[in-house]
Amino acid sequence: MKIKPIETARLTLRGFTKEDALWAYSIWNDPEMGEYLPDEAKEDIDPEYIKELEVLGENEECCYLIPVFKNSGQPVGTCSFIPSEDKKVYDIAYCVHKEFWNQGYATEIAQGMIDYARDQGAEKVTIFVSKGNIPSNRVAVKCGGKIVGESTYKKRGTDIIMEDYLYEILL
Repeated sequence: MKIKPIETARLTLRGFTKEDALWAYSIWNDPEMGEYLPDEAKEDIDPEYIKELEVLGENEECCYLIPVFKNSGQPVGTCSFIPSEDKKVYDIAYCVHKEFWNQGYATEIAQGMIDYARDQGAEKVTIFVSKGNIPSNRVAVKCGGKIVGESTYKKRGTDIIMEDYLYEILL
């Protein structure tokens, strides 16, 4: 799904390109940065998985974005959203490279996507956050999220069961 870039105070959330695949892989498959993400950590680069990532920008259901600094274009993390069929609910996700942790970027990215959803006429935004991911839970609350449910999923390629909170932000 392609959209115009989303502007925040310090960042531009631009569309995902083929060249972003290794950047996303480096975050999502890192044992520390990807601890609470659905992908398993890998020591070696999996060429088949990289091919899957290279086409994320062409996905029709999910809008994959790369937040970059406005002044330099340097990537900060990854983010995405999936609008419901009627576009009334946007499910968002965000991840910041550890080099930029604790600097407010996750909140800025999430708020940028929330503002975009509101501008598109959405009625609410949802965010699934791992129960153990204290910083990301704080981001969801800071953006106005309230816990409305819980869920579990199996981390890709492992037997690890992850437990999430489901946050809802009414717009």
